[in-house]
Amino acid sequence: MERARHALGARLRPRLRDQQVECAMAAYFSGEQVAAREALEATYVPVRAGDPWGPPWSTTWFRVTGEVPAGWAGSRVEALIDLGFNDRNPGFQAEGLAFSPAGEPVKGVMPRNNWVPVKSDKAGAWSCYVEAVAMPGIMGRRGPDREFTPTPLGDKSTAGDKPLYIVGGANLVLVDEAALGLAYDFEVLIGVAEQLGVNDARHHEIVRALERALDIYDIDGTPGPVRDALKGVLSAPAARTAHRVSAVGHAHIDSAWLWPIRETVRKCARTFANVAALGEQYPELVFACSQAQQWWWAKQHYPAIFERMKAQVKKGQVVPVGGMWVESDTNVTGAESLVRQLVFGKRFFLSELGVETDEVWLPDCFGYSAALPQLIALSGSHYFLTQKISWNDTNRFPHHTFWWEGLDGTRVFTHFPPVDTYNARLEPSELAHAADNFSEVGFASRSLVPFGYGDGGGGPTREMMERARRLADLDGAPRVTVEAPAKFFEAAQAEYPNAPVWTGELYLELHRGTLTSQVGIKQGNRRSEHLVREAELWSTTAATLGAARVPA
Repeated sequence: MERARHALGARLRPRLRDQQVECAMAAYFSGEQVAAREALEATYVPVRAGDPWGPPWSTTWFRVTGEVPAGWAGSRVEALIDLGFNDRNPGFQAEGLAFSPAGEPVKGVMPRNNWVPVKSDKAGAWSCYVEAVAMPGIMGRRGPDREFTPTPLGDKSTAGDKPLYIVGGANLVLVDEAALGLAYDFEVLIGVAEQLGVNDARHHEIVRALERALDIYDIDGTPGPVRDALKGVLSAPAARTAHRVSAVGHAHIDSAWLWPIRETVRKCARTFANVAALGEQYPELVFACSQAQQWWWAKQHYPAIFERMKAQVKKGQVVPVGGMWVESDTNVTGAESLVRQLVFGKRFFLSELGVETDEVWLPDCFGYSAALPQLIALSGSHYFLTQKISWNDTNRFPHHTFWWEGLDGTRVFTHFPPVDTYNARLEPSELAHAADNFSEVGFASRSLVPFGYGDGGGGPTREMMERARRLADLDGAPRVTVEAPAKFFEAAQAEYPNAPVWTGELYLELHRGTLTSQVGIKQGNRRSEHLVREAELWSTTAATLGAARVPA
């Protein structure tokens, strides 16, 4: 195994960039956000790899230009653009959105997902513009008590003007499809073998196949014969009893968290552009997209991206889920607010996208009110999904698939993904954990895995899609099917109609202080709810007397 891991890191992956040419870069420091048309007409100054850029929370536009060699004509060419990404998770550092010279958004430029499709002119010339944001990586600054420690970087007025990032550079790369496929083959097989353990015959079968493949590997030759040597071990089907995984592309984005709302809007645009570009390469992609608010932002600020997403909705690649305006808190807020979350959210999805959502999707809320099952059913939805209860710090929740019964006796079919994350990467280790962790084993055989980088990290990537292809039916691993949440829920309920019942609140044994520490905000929220209710009552009274017209 050590030989295979070394070959993957030192020989196979480096080969993917064997043929590349450097691009020229220039920068326009706008500071604040500006429209693309203004940025495209600005004056740019040359920059090169190693130059600093980006005071905290500032915007810099980069112009990237290159020339595709004549010998690459007709082949797949991409630009790899490095804004100076660090080893933090995507979503918690610099991010960019690439635009065409005409000002149309093309794709996000993110850590671990920094490729941009290249369409050059007849002479081979190519260029793009990247709106880059220098977001400080304040996530994970923990002290000895494991609480977030104060940082001056969280507020623009105290963050200073010292650049946070170093330009990494940009290159045009001739994509070697066979070499890329071989690297994915090795990665998946290594991952599966590692999960099986040394006492499993399948582990040794994979190891021997990798060894034979490396024996014939020629770093200067074509990868074809090596891939042929792995076909047998890659085609061995999964066991009849293998756990079944419904993999759903995802990008959980908090509408308000460690960045201004302005940045949430741009994070959504970058992620949605990534999904649109990925869907062109992988027709089987399914991306679950919740929160009508984020769709509305795209429509208002990035109409071209919104239209691309709408087209993917029609093809079934993008699936609106959740049915709520945002993934809201359910404990502090009042019932009327929750009702309107569902009414306005479902109305948006139906009127704008032609989709009647069927599941409430709240992966990251801090506990769930016992009133929710009744409201979910009254909204016309039938299913509920969350991930957060797996974060309990005291008691392990006993089920992953069950009926949740609310205050009035209403039940909704509910699932907690046993993969224990809503940002999975579809690695064999994660899938093995989902299977081993599944509470309903013996009664049910399937779970859902949301995969993709969240919090603005860009969502699913082609590496994840390639893993899914190889893990669709592979001995030693769960079966993986990329499909919509509704298909999972329908199959899971049909398989396990008599699932156990949990009655009452789903209490999260974590983050307890968030519901008590900011008492002023909570009191103000409740007073506002009372005032809104009183205003509605008086408005309705006035309307019935013909004294006023009340807007819907």
